[in-house]
Amino acid sequence: MEPLDLTGPVDEVARALLGATVRRAGVTVRLVEVEAYAGESDPASHAGRGPTPRNRPMYGPAGRWYVYLSYGVHWCANLVTGPEGEAAAVLLRGATVVEGLELARERRPGRPDPLLARGPAAVAAVLGLTGADIGEPAVVVGGPPVPVVVGPRVGVSLAADVPGRFWVPGEPGVSAYRRASPRRPAGGSPA
Repeated sequence: MEPLDLTGPVDEVARALLGATVRRAGVTVRLVEVEAYAGESDPASHAGRGPTPRNRPMYGPAGRWYVYLSYGVHWCANLVTGPEGEAAAVLLRGATVVEGLELARERRPGRPDPLLARGPAAVAAVLGLTGADIGEPAVVVGGPPVPVVVGPRVGVSLAADVPGRFWVPGEPGVSAYRRASPRRPAGGSPA
């Protein structure tokens, strides 16, 4: 199989990533769930308010890692997509370990094998990704066609109904859907 071209529109790349393999630090995973974030046109994207030092890697080049610390606890991994200069990235939400199982088990001790890479922090952990990998090239190889289901993204409060989540049905590495709680205004009561 050939390296996957990640320079297209983020939704198209997200679909193409399902069934693709990602190799890093002794582990290879097959992607079964991803989410597309369309940069400045997407209020749920880290680039939704324009460029910042944190989101600068989302502006390209495509095929690089955009890794961020979620809630100060877990690393989450995104693949930068689209043309350079236009922010877009695909969050890797779920995968199946296909090579390097022992190393993946060491990185995620106590988890059953089918769930080693279920959830975005789990994918980053099994691949050994941290903030030191921001902007580094990713190794992504296309896979055979797979069935794709599309629905709203998980846990985002802005643009919550945007159909930006893509997954392969029936895969154990696909996370459960949870809609985010609505944001509360400054007074503490829901709007």
